[in-house]
Amino acid sequence: MTRFKMQAAGLFVAALLALPAAAQRAPEPIPIALIEGLSGPFANAGEAVHRNLLFAVERVNRRGGVKLPGGARPLELQRYDGKGASEESLAMLRAALDRHVAFIAQGNSSAVAAAIVEALNKHNERTPDARALLLNYSAVDPVLTNEKCSFWHFRFDAHADMRLAALVEVLRADAAVKKVYLIGQDYSFGQHVRREARERIAAARPDIEIVGNELHPIGRVKDFLPYAMKVKASGAQAVLTGNWGNDLTLLIKALREVGVEARIYSFYGNALGAPAAIGEAGVGRVLAVAEWHPNVDTPASRDFHAAFRARFPKPEEDYQHARMQVMVEMLAAAIERAGSTEAGAVARALEGLRYDGRTLGGLHSGSMRAADHQFIQPLVVSVMDKLGAPGVRVDNEGSGYGFRTLRAFDAKATEQAHRCSMERP
Repeated sequence: MTRFKMQAAGLFVAALLALPAAAQRAPEPIPIALIEGLSGPFANAGEAVHRNLLFAVERVNRRGGVKLPGGARPLELQRYDGKGASEESLAMLRAALDRHVAFIAQGNSSAVAAAIVEALNKHNERTPDARALLLNYSAVDPVLTNEKCSFWHFRFDAHADMRLAALVEVLRADAAVKKVYLIGQDYSFGQHVRREARERIAAARPDIEIVGNELHPIGRVKDFLPYAMKVKASGAQAVLTGNWGNDLTLLIKALREVGVEARIYSFYGNALGAPAAIGEAGVGRVLAVAEWHPNVDTPASRDFHAAFRARFPKPEEDYQHARMQVMVEMLAAAIERAGSTEAGAVARALEGLRYDGRTLGGLHSGSMRAADHQFIQPLVVSVMDKLGAPGVRVDNEGSGYGFRTLRAFDAKATEQAHRCSMERP
């Protein structure tokens, strides 16, 4: 009996040794390097992005990973703390490239995105055998898909002019507004929003007076009361801001504290502490624009929200975005379409790729425009209301306040002309 066992064990070992090496080890993951501010004043925004992308990566891996000719491979999300600064983020980019990561994800800061795009342009030209591309989920300065467009950059968020056009279209119908105060962060995105807002408001509502037009240092203002007092003194019936992260939360808190009753037309007023910061005073007054919000009333929307909240149950973790889910799904689809993880092949597969929402149960859809690498998708302008009000099935971050749809725009309505003249390898 012992001799028989020894012979069987010998045969088993011999069979194992005869197997190809690939069959003896787990499939090599496909890394995605998240370069984001994971510490510092915007750490909450960076961590919120990480949860969204992790949720998307886990979903792809649960269904078996990304199918390639040599077998399916899982995605792997890696964290690199760029601290919200260009130099730190470029150092993290070099670290990721040294590890041969082909897919870089970043979005919180258009200035950082621009620096990464420039660095990738140079890197990919110098090292064509180790190229990488940038997947941008939030950096919305329009220049990134216009004058500074790059074959190695793909934007999955609606850019600032697309978001602004939706907000101004709602403002056009707001007859009560005669005075508007513009305030934003002093960097490329905030500067652009301020300039573009003036032009678009003048064209849509020439009767509106711009009574304030200023920028503040990004991430460094701890007390927004002086700004809030100026807004109050101006008599503005509306405040338009592209602020995000703590700069938005602190601004809204200050406006509430001094009793500003103006409507707030915001890019990001529906998340990261903003609803709780403004409270009851925001009902019917705080507007936000995004590709989706949790109270979009469809089965796919309800299922997605419930699954995300089950995975991340803490109130402060309640921050979801459809575009980040779509970005990971489209990356997986492009890799499969290319049959390769090589950045150039994947970039070509992403160009013109349409996403029908199937892998997200129909949650969202859109297409990647090949000419400038701008994702074209629907947008929704929503307004803050109490939990339980018509159209507010769920709240934000346990605040007791959520957002209901005010106006929906289909993808055709959000699309805008571009000024991209792209060089392709």
